[in-house]
Amino acid sequence: QLQLVESGGGLVQPGGSLRLSCTAPGFTLDYYGIAWFRQAPGKERVGVSYISVGRGSTNYADSVRGRFTISRDNAKNTVYLQMNSLKPEDTAAYYCAAGLNVEVPANPREYDYWGQGTQVTVSS
Repeated sequence: QLQLVESGGGLVQPGGSLRLSCTAPGFTLDYYGIAWFRQAPGKERVGVSYISVGRGSTNYADSVRGRFTISRDNAKNTVYLQMNSLKPEDTAAYYCAAGLNVEVPANPREYDYWGQGTQVTVSS
């Protein structure tokens, strides 16, 4: 069974940067659309960013557009989320998700596999 593993979370000051990674040991992610979602305590899980298979087209939530960048390195079987200019409201658990036939990237039900999450805390 494909398992997604996230890494790269941590504590960072406002204005700082982090890079999250998502990989699947023993499985290729080449055929999956990959998304990052986040969930803050007491709130719903929301989509942050998505990258498709093939040409790797991307989209972003309005709240992170211009600050976050999603990318995939198929040779390393890894999807990244580069997060710059972090704000306290970015604090959340971040999850990567993989789906074979994603039509609505922001819909969590579109995804077949989920990671366990990595915590991002933005605080001074």
